[in-house]
Amino acid sequence: MGFFSFLDPALNFIFGPLLKLPPFWGILVISFIISVIIVLVYKFFTNQKVMKELKDETKALQKQMKELKDDPKKAMEVQKKAMQTNMQYMMKSMKPTLITFIPIILIFGWLQAHLAFVPILPGQDFSMTLEFEDGVSGSVLTEVPNGIVLNGPESKDISNNKVIFTMNGEQGVYKSPGVEFTVNGNTYSKSVVITNKPEYEPPVLSVRDNTIKSITTSNEKMKILNIFGWKLGWLGTYIIFAIIFSMLLRKILKVY
Repeated sequence: MGFFSFLDPALNFIFGPLLKLPPFWGILVISFIISVIIVLVYKFFTNQKVMKELKDETKALQKQMKELKDDPKKAMEVQKKAMQTNMQYMMKSMKPTLITFIPIILIFGWLQAHLAFVPILPGQDFSMTLEFEDGVSGSVLTEVPNGIVLNGPESKDISNNKVIFTMNGEQGVYKSPGVEFTVNGNTYSKSVVITNKPEYEPPVLSVRDNTIKSITTSNEKMKILNIFGWKLGWLGTYIIFAIIFSMLLRKILKVY
């Protein structure tokens, strides 16, 4: 949902079935597919003979620098040459990078819209937190659309620059109207999606109008991979899988 929802028709057709898998396996497969595409584009849009020569030359110069550690002047000359060789390698890598850059960014946007947060489930209690600018006082009146039930009073006083409303609801996409809040004569609306599917509205709505800083829905961040107690979301998990797959594919396909 959100800004990248326009990508759903195309990317749901390609990757949508993977969203039915547990997030770990979904990211694993998506990382593999993207890695294969990137490595193949790199292989066929670069002169692999030249790339191998540049890489071998860089390794040879690095080895030479280690042997010249007692001769700083010559080591600096070799280092300068190694930097020039490495720059040539990077410049020749630019074309496949540019080819894959925009599609990868679009896929990342789609993943952010589906796997960054845990969806709000039907019947599950969730909260909306309004954060106010310093000095704002008074009460906040909330109005929920049909299908959502407010837990507690409709009106609450601002305390410590914050007001929290708790609610739950039936499955649905609640936009126009969403959940509405009225404070000091101004009304603000926050959309919410309640579903069993991997979908949600962006949890944070930034306002910053000298009254409200933000309205935040309590979607929890999705944690997919746990490494020694370090819990990673979709991006961190993707990066780890992509590095592993890229190294293996480059070795198997002899890509330099």
